[in-house]
Amino acid sequence: MPARLVVDGLSFAYRDREVLRGVTFEVAAGEVLGLVGPNGCGKTTLIRCVDGMLTPRGGRVLLSGREVRTMHRREVARAMAYVPQSVGNQTSSTVFETVLMGRRPYLNWTVSPEDEEKVAEALDLLDLRDLALRQVGELSGGERQRVMIARAVVQETGVILLDEPTSNLDVCHQMAVMEVLSGLAEERGIAVVLALHDLNLAATYCHRLLVMKAGSVYGYGAPAEVLNEEMLERVYGIQAVIKRDLAAPYVVPVRSGRLQGGA
Repeated sequence: MPARLVVDGLSFAYRDREVLRGVTFEVAAGEVLGLVGPNGCGKTTLIRCVDGMLTPRGGRVLLSGREVRTMHRREVARAMAYVPQSVGNQTSSTVFETVLMGRRPYLNWTVSPEDEEKVAEALDLLDLRDLALRQVGELSGGERQRVMIARAVVQETGVILLDEPTSNLDVCHQMAVMEVLSGLAEERGIAVVLALHDLNLAATYCHRLLVMKAGSVYGYGAPAEVLNEEMLERVYGIQAVIKRDLAAPYVVPVRSGRLQGGA
């Protein structure tokens, strides 16, 4: 079901260490939002707060007007799917069984033919059909990552949250996964929120970018608006050139200033 995600003034701290400071953004049905920023800026914590895995110190997360913290976990699982950054070795489960777990919010006592059909469709979508009977622990990191994305797809939620979904993939599968996610957003009206390190991948496939710096929002808007030389120097500490003669802005790093003079 299409949904609108609203994050309003979200703050979070680990004990006395403040990690998020008043983060605000919206994601409409059918939109892909990329969370970008250097390591340690709060992207993973933000995604976990949105999903309800962590309890914010302040602010609200609204899903189609309802506060996520007031929803039962089964309701949340039917509304939002989460794909973590790292995927462990699930040695006892096959790829098919692992993807089928995405149907858990809908299952009663038995698996229906419809559930099996949806799993098969997701395996085809992520180019995993030939691996269906392999144990997940036997797969490469990139293959396991695609399995977890397929599991999120069969959950049939209005929102999908992904933490670095392309980090273990080669360039071909990076593009393929981003094409799948953008296609899901466009064709099924899913709101997709994903943390990315690759700015050029983000600029190509995301409708908007949320640039984070030290737990706060530094910039928020279309890639052409937020990707500029000043932002890259202030947020990432690099000198770069932005090529704007392509379909999307393209970042060409020139020099890093953070390690100058160091070992």
